[in-house]
Amino acid sequence: MKVKIGSSFLELAQGDITKQNTEAIVNAANNRLAPGGGVAGAIHRAAGPELWEECKGLGGCRTGEAKITMGYKLPACYVIHTVGPIYSGEPKDVILLGACYNSSLKLAVESGIKSISFPAISTGVFGYPLEKASVVALKTAIEFLKQCDGIDLIRFVLYSEQALRIHEKRLNELVEKDTDIELIRE
Repeated sequence: MKVKIGSSFLELAQGDITKQNTEAIVNAANNRLAPGGGVAGAIHRAAGPELWEECKGLGGCRTGEAKITMGYKLPACYVIHTVGPIYSGEPKDVILLGACYNSSLKLAVESGIKSISFPAISTGVFGYPLEKASVVALKTAIEFLKQCDGIDLIRFVLYSEQALRIHEKRLNELVEKDTDIELIRE
């Protein structure tokens, strides 16, 4: 599924984030930026040991913030690392999750990156419910594209078909309510 917002595009795809050909991919990282399980483990394995060596020198990352490294053996030139919230059901979860997407997009623009792929941040071991997380992710990305023309493409790469369907449902709801979003039929 693909939509146009201003001169930029937002698309949803099912697949492996480590195989994306966007200039940057986003790592759903832990605070140490260390290799782990899930998305972070897959990205570190695909990029090679040089990624962890570079991450060690960054001094970690706070929840909601983002840091950038090279992509090494990945198709993407860069990895933007962001630390999502561990879901607690508190209002701060929405703020911190939105900050992950915003800080990653701002860092991409500052770095001259025009295309970026995101996983569903915090929805794995951090326990954020996919339905709720998808709304935060999509609304944040859409608002960013409305306010900033530095990004040509935001791609959400969902690992499972269920995650893709949930994101498609939420994006369709947003398209119906917002005349600034144009659905691209391919």
